[in-house]
Amino acid sequence: MLPGSRRRGRALLAAMSGWVLATAFAGTPVPEPISVAGTQVYTGPALAQFQDPQAVRAWIERSAGIVAAYYGGFPVRELRLTLEPEPGAAVDGGTTFADPAARIRIRLGREASEASLSEDWVLVHEMTHLALPDTGESHAWLSEGIATYVEGVARVQAGNRTETDMWAEELRAMPRGMPGPDDAGLDRTHTWGRTYWGGAMFCLMADVGIRTRTQNRLGLQDALRAILAASGGLKSDWTIERVLKTGDAAVGVPVLEELYRRYALTSEAPDLEALWRDLGVTRAADGVRLSDTAPLAAVRHAILSPR
Repeated sequence: MLPGSRRRGRALLAAMSGWVLATAFAGTPVPEPISVAGTQVYTGPALAQFQDPQAVRAWIERSAGIVAAYYGGFPVRELRLTLEPEPGAAVDGGTTFADPAARIRIRLGREASEASLSEDWVLVHEMTHLALPDTGESHAWLSEGIATYVEGVARVQAGNRTETDMWAEELRAMPRGMPGPDDAGLDRTHTWGRTYWGGAMFCLMADVGIRTRTQNRLGLQDALRAILAASGGLKSDWTIERVLKTGDAAVGVPVLEELYRRYALTSEAPDLEALWRDLGVTRAADGVRLSDTAPLAAVRHAILSPR
């Protein structure tokens, strides 16, 4: 969901902040909150409507733990998670809000099981949105790009996804973020591909750039942790310039600001194939092949290593 939309409906969200979901749940016991990394996650009485509530709780705990590990702590101290039951077993998308309080709404199949939830990415993606200030709809690519990129990296770091699976998805999907014939830059071209995968491509280039220029001591993860610490995350309204400047200051090199000046308002296309090749990531018949002799193989390992 685009970040500007997360700031709308303040009166409605304020009315719901006491976690009264609907009169249909009157008299239904509300389950104890799920505690993860010092954060209380309230799920409301809808949890009882699922075929396997324990599997759903485990999915919430795992997703919150993945995000907390990446950021060095969960982005908020309290989260209210609305689970909207629907037919099937799939996680069918979500929306994140932070005003007046942190809330995530997820559509989830009633038959969701441990097996169907084990490889879910949606909840990690939505929880990641809580860590970045709201920079406005014209910069939605930054919010969605970070959530798309961090979801993959954080899950690999946590052992919830394999490295080959993550790189195979990037090889397959990231070219959707390349500029087309009428592109006017990330800030002015708001297609789905440019918003999600164009933003993720920016993050990959930033991560590699920071690690290259700091001799692999620091990466995008350090910049994002600093941005969260300084801003408090999505509850704050920051300019994109302030966000990028804060991240650059934390790592000591102006990679984020330089990339923004290069790609925000122009249709320049990065050489993704060369970048992947330098990282030691190449296409193979069965998906992807990884090489530890590539020039930036050490950078690839560092990006995906748990902190």
